[in-house]
Amino acid sequence: MTDDQRSAGAPTLEDVARAAGVSRATVSRVVNGVRNVDPVIQEAVRQAVSVTGYTPNRAARSLVTRRADAIALVVSGAGVEPEAARGDSGTGASGEEDGGSGGSGSFTAQVFADPFFGRVVTGVVDYLRPRGMHPVLMFAESSRAREGVVAYLRQGSADGALVVSTHAEDPLPALIADAGLAAVLFARPARPVPVSYVDLAHQDGARLAAEHLLGRGCRRIATISGPLDVPAGEARLTGFRDTMARHGHPYIPIAEGQFTQESGESAMERLLAEHPDLDGVFAANDLMALGACHVLREHGRSIPGDVAVVGFDDSSAALACRPPLTTVRQPVEGMAAEMTRLLLDRLARPDGPVTSVIFEPELVVRGSA
Repeated sequence: MTDDQRSAGAPTLEDVARAAGVSRATVSRVVNGVRNVDPVIQEAVRQAVSVTGYTPNRAARSLVTRRADAIALVVSGAGVEPEAARGDSGTGASGEEDGGSGGSGSFTAQVFADPFFGRVVTGVVDYLRPRGMHPVLMFAESSRAREGVVAYLRQGSADGALVVSTHAEDPLPALIADAGLAAVLFARPARPVPVSYVDLAHQDGARLAAEHLLGRGCRRIATISGPLDVPAGEARLTGFRDTMARHGHPYIPIAEGQFTQESGESAMERLLAEHPDLDGVFAANDLMALGACHVLREHGRSIPGDVAVVGFDDSSAALACRPPLTTVRQPVEGMAAEMTRLLLDRLARPDGPVTSVIFEPELVVRGSA
């Protein structure tokens, strides 16, 4: 672009058209993603965009494409907004983890404390960024917040939603499906809804954990399950118990946790009190395994000498653990990217079939087992 062009202001479609040797209408079609443009012409326009420094006007583009070029990334729970909170700015109390005593801040604090959600965001952002799109992070921990998400999508402020539910009774997936809005879920919903989703073969992952502990020679094995009203928590427990039973261990001590480090600590305390001779523990996520390791060390148990510990997820908590945690890897970033791809495909083909993609787990062996 020449000095005269720079002085005249931001480059325009006409500037790009002159640089590419095509019409303004052709440039508009390429920039707005209209199909059936010759690939050679598309490449010429893209090069001209790069040379001129042209940036599409999103507001004008949205009038043509009827797209916001934004995706709502929704972290949703199943809390019910208390009446006392209805006059405030918005989200109310979640009530789903703390019996209703915490406000919306407790819900968001819990989300940001879990490395899982950061990995989801990374996968979504990495997929959207090269495509000129961006996510809008939303929380739906109350009835009012869920209504706000549906309204936001209805008015076209985002083209669709990527939904991560934290509770089995979350009504948001059904609300979105009933409204006919484009969405994809991270994890199979507890109740069937006609919405695509990505998930992990959780039972197979738990099988890997059980076989590894048995292969190490552990015989007095216990497990810290996830919340059993969450499909992933139930599936991991089922897979672990089934595998142990197949190897002649029909009874496995269980303490239920809530996928948090604190709940892992409490569960480990209970297990040690009731089964002080245990020599192996499978925790249904890394945060609970981290808490379990902390309690075991406090009780003078060496890891893995006295008690071998296996987690699930292969999150940052696995590396923060001492010793580093043997864990079942859930490829969260890849799953989040695939979830995003499914949503963009749904937007391109609104009449396409609802589908699911199931990822395979992998055992990552480190120092704890």
